[in-house]
Amino acid sequence: AVVAHVVASGAGFVEDLDESFKENRKDDIWLVDFYAPWCGHCKKLEPVWNEVGIEMRNMGSPVKVGKMDATSFSSIASEFGVRGYPTIKLLKGDLAYNYRGPRTKDDIIEFANRVAGPLIRPLPSQHMFEHVQKRHRVLFVYVGGESPLKEKYIEVASELIVYTYFFSASEDVLPEYVILPELPAVMVFKDGTYFVYDEYEDGDLSSWINRERFQGYLHVDGFTLYELGDTGKLVAIAVIDDKNSSVEHTRLKSIIQEVARDYRDHFHRDFQFGHMDGNDYINSLLMDDLTIPTIVVLNTSNQQYFLPDRYIESTEDMVQFINNILDGTAEAQGGDGLLQRIKRIIYDAKSTIVSVFKSSPLLGCFLFGLPLGVISIMCYGICTADTEGEVFEHEGAKKGSGDRELTDEGSEEEQEEEKNGKYTELSDGELKQKDIMEKKKD
Repeated sequence: AVVAHVVASGAGFVEDLDESFKENRKDDIWLVDFYAPWCGHCKKLEPVWNEVGIEMRNMGSPVKVGKMDATSFSSIASEFGVRGYPTIKLLKGDLAYNYRGPRTKDDIIEFANRVAGPLIRPLPSQHMFEHVQKRHRVLFVYVGGESPLKEKYIEVASELIVYTYFFSASEDVLPEYVILPELPAVMVFKDGTYFVYDEYEDGDLSSWINRERFQGYLHVDGFTLYELGDTGKLVAIAVIDDKNSSVEHTRLKSIIQEVARDYRDHFHRDFQFGHMDGNDYINSLLMDDLTIPTIVVLNTSNQQYFLPDRYIESTEDMVQFINNILDGTAEAQGGDGLLQRIKRIIYDAKSTIVSVFKSSPLLGCFLFGLPLGVISIMCYGICTADTEGEVFEHEGAKKGSGDRELTDEGSEEEQEEEKNGKYTELSDGELKQKDIMEKKKD
């Protein structure tokens, strides 16, 4: 009863949308869940979505929370670019922002508040700057007046606001340790330090911001690894067991952390560092069985990976391994070639079958045993039919041959008459000699 009450009360803060939404939405900011009634992921999201509706209403947010059955209103869903279920979008004026983060209440609300607010948030004082820096692990700041760089910064912010915050400030608001070679400038603050965008070294501003929107060291999971694929960086991961406090697990994690911290200026443009708890996900990704603890470097752009060719004993060994990857002397494994794709299909099929039998043996026997049984019966029937056909054909041929013999030689009576006739024509001596020969033959 309590659960039903909570769900019902949460649903009251989430509006069911219909075809009129297309015309009535433009004056408001909407956070919409496009779902399908039969979708399991959509059903799993529903109680979380109700909590989002309650929280947004309680905090006085201008964002309205709704949901739409994309199968019933497919034309509207198609206009908003809905391709799968569930799809979460924040609709602000003529713009639609896709949510691609974890489907948790806090993450969804944080996304809604970030995108619904100002595109560029001003930082008018040092106190405000310090407050924002404590709240956000990564923040981008534009410093300076009107310029082509600021226009580009605003353009990039409208594209990447779904991932991170964008701020602007005057030079006197920045911490004293910040030194800018020239103005205007774009900076990122993270990992206790800052980096200044350099057009000549860092290339396109959008690509640079996309690469720098993560901390230098992360706890990597499947979702984070997917997001890191957009940065174009290689990902160096210590694959360990977080619950295992042995020296080896702790040592490899510390080595990765030290490289990320002490060699940040050397590697942060090309590498992302972190650790992953457990090897299940990484095994499925590499189609291999890695024994933990270990270190692996992933190239998410082409699905290649690198494993150390020797034991990583110190930070220097790890730095040497990274340099070997950068200069091309380290051997790359995997990739996205034809053979790897075939291997992936076989591996995924095998993994699916094994997981089904592990989770439910009876269901596995039914799903895979029934089709195999039907196919076996069909094959047996085909083979049996061919054999019987050959037997019938042989007997038919035999019968036909017998008929032809009877036709050629005549009936038994005709043969007997012909035989008697021949005996009559022979002399008595010849008949006697013939009888002796026939007895010997018998």
